[in-house]
Amino acid sequence: MAEIGTIGRRTSAGNRLQIVTDGPRLELVGDFDARSTSQVRPLLHDAMAVHERVVVDLAGVANVDLTALRVLAAASRRAHHEGRHLVLSSPRPVVVRLMHLSHLARLLEVERLAVPA
Repeated sequence: MAEIGTIGRRTSAGNRLQIVTDGPRLELVGDFDARSTSQVRPLLHDAMAVHERVVVDLAGVANVDLTALRVLAAASRRAHHEGRHLVLSSPRPVVVRLMHLSHLARLLEVERLAVPA
């Protein structure tokens, strides 16, 4: 398992999701679905135990399912109750669409990026 605070790599079964940890940031690349939640969940909890603000970079997530979004929503709720923040960064339209269809968007904070003037 990657140590919190260092850069590490973990790959889920079938090499469908790559997880890169770097302190309070988790970068997910590939398919984030029910098969990969067991690798993501403990890394989220470990990061939230150490950092007040954890960012999950979803720019590289090609596909997501409801189970994966529920893991993020549960972690976000837990962070909120502990006075911490879980923030999603750069979700692709397919991820945002499922967040809204599932009504989980109201539980998930998406990082706002500055738009150049």
